[in-house]
Amino acid sequence: MGKVSWKPGTMIYPLPAVLVTCGETEKEWTMLTVAWVGTICSDPAMCYISVRPERASYPILERCMEFTINLTTKEMAHATDWAGVRSGRDYDKWKETGLTPIKGEKVACPTIEESPLSIECRVKSIQRLGTHDMFIAEVINVRADDRYIDPATGQFSLSDANLMAYSHGFYYELGQMIGRFGFSVQKKK
Repeated sequence: MGKVSWKPGTMIYPLPAVLVTCGETEKEWTMLTVAWVGTICSDPAMCYISVRPERASYPILERCMEFTINLTTKEMAHATDWAGVRSGRDYDKWKETGLTPIKGEKVACPTIEESPLSIECRVKSIQRLGTHDMFIAEVINVRADDRYIDPATGQFSLSDANLMAYSHGFYYELGQMIGRFGFSVQKKK
């Protein structure tokens, strides 16, 4: 088995398929599906989303400088895909997807009730890159569904949440945990 050169446009996959919510007022609240998303710093906690300027949500993100990253699940797959292929210019995405907006705690934009984990963010800068612009943001609040918090450890159980990932045009359900950080060097009992 060997390696061959492949298409230069191939990206790093898989990525979380998230629903990003934005808007200052309930009338303006909307969502968009984003796969170009990730953590960029742990202290202070910072992340990014990359969005095409032609998206209907782009001017809202740029004006408000806040957004919420809502992790998605197997059960949210249809709504996540639909919100990514339909424009907020033409549809009320809340009505069409059946998802429920909840007022943010530290941002004006909503979180999504059905999401197991919502990350409220304040934009620090926007990097103009090409097809996408990167919104670099500080995490200012995290809301977790208490059904996925282990009462004994206080840890969030990602595997129990049935999270969804995106890989080159396809959605996948994430599997079971196979180890934890440092397991490869732990002493055998």
